[in-house]
Amino acid sequence: QVQLVESGGGLVQPGGSLRLSCAASGFTFSNYAMRWYRQAPGKERELVAAITTTGRTSNYADSVKGRFTISRDNAKNTVYLQMNSLKPEDTAVYYCNAAGGRGTMYWGQGTQVTVSS
Repeated sequence: QVQLVESGGGLVQPGGSLRLSCAASGFTFSNYAMRWYRQAPGKERELVAAITTTGRTSNYADSVKGRFTISRDNAKNTVYLQMNSLKPEDTAVYYCNAAGGRGTMYWGQGTQVTVSS
């Protein structure tokens, strides 16, 4: 059974940091590119960060460049999103996504991140 389980969300003050984790099981994690998406209330889901299967290459939305870092540990089947200098506009539900060949895609259930004083 395929599972992506996010954790690490919560309430943080502006300027603070959070580290999201996504633990994968039920598929060959190292064969999948991994992504973090987010969806704020009333807005479409947007791609925040992506990382290749080996972890050598990553990409970011302009809105988070220089503040967020995506990484992965293939030995632990886990992808991370380190979020620094958080802003109120980063408030959203954050989703982990696994993208494989032939359009195969898996989603986690999401974790809430709220940035507020």
